[in-house]
Amino acid sequence: MHPDAEVRLPAETAYVAVLRMATAGIAARLDFTLDDLEDLKMAVSEASALVLADATPGGSLAAQYFLEESRIVVEVSADVAQPTVPDPESFPWQVLCATAADVTATTAGDRLVIGLSVESSTSTSS
Repeated sequence: MHPDAEVRLPAETAYVAVLRMATAGIAARLDFTLDDLEDLKMAVSEASALVLADATPGGSLAAQYFLEESRIVVEVSADVAQPTVPDPESFPWQVLCATAADVTATTAGDRLVIGLSVESSTSTSS
């Protein structure tokens, strides 16, 4: 399945803010509330921190967005020398699970991929 949108940046923490803003802009098009947007931005920040912890210098940080009517699925990934999934007991993983649903971690070749989804609260209130 092809993503509806994709952002690719250098694998450096300075670019996480750019990724957060792109994520907010995409989610705003889906009529996410401000609280939903903040949760999504925090989840993308935590996912970015997890994949960048062991990022390969000169590698890339990427986010793929899969859009549904009231839900967004984001896969954040980075090039890493030895991809290993994060410890599910770690604090960053716990924060990620508190701000997003359906959180996953996988490896794909030389990339660590953190998948997350956030549903708009406007879809559950109708």
